[in-house]
Amino acid sequence: MSENTQQEATTGVTPDTEVTTSTDAPAVPETSGESALQAGRGRRGQGGDRRNQRRPRRGARPERVKPEFDQKIISIRRVTRVMAGGRRFSFSVAMVIGDRRGKVGVGIGKAGDTQLAIEKAVRDAKKHMIVVPMNKEGHLPHDVHTKYASSEVMIMPAPGRGLVAGSSVRTVLEHAGVKDVTAKIFSRSKNKLNNARAAVEAFKLLKKK
Repeated sequence: MSENTQQEATTGVTPDTEVTTSTDAPAVPETSGESALQAGRGRRGQGGDRRNQRRPRRGARPERVKPEFDQKIISIRRVTRVMAGGRRFSFSVAMVIGDRRGKVGVGIGKAGDTQLAIEKAVRDAKKHMIVVPMNKEGHLPHDVHTKYASSEVMIMPAPGRGLVAGSSVRTVLEHAGVKDVTAKIFSRSKNKLNNARAAVEAFKLLKKK
């Protein structure tokens, strides 16, 4: 065997062919340690800015809108009806609403759910709302005495004495915006709904001077 054939057998490459390595690939730039730190700080700074921006909460509650009238529950009862299949429960709610500037109303609502009964009571009170005849200071023009069902109420103006009243009559006077009056319940009735309605009936008897 000649030297050329021996070389081909051992290396597998003919002596005439040249092995070339391509150097066309772009060189990777070498970054110094300081530049790498600065790049990292820049990214962290961007992340910090994003964190500082507050995102709105997903479960955030909407702002409550102030209702047109102030309202207060004067009585709430659970009513039971005995049916053929058993007992059925419902709720009865009596409520007073007013703007404390002369408008007041008393309503009642009945439903199987308390919240639904309250909404019905508010709607009923708005239907039966009245305007109390009084002056700018919130004083009534004269005395008034009335009776509703078993409740008997007398309301008298008392300048400089404040609001002197009890039971649900006081609630009606407060929500109507009446000041410096004295109210007296002559009956022994403790039914708050009837007492409140008696106060409303008394307002209806007032006459402007």
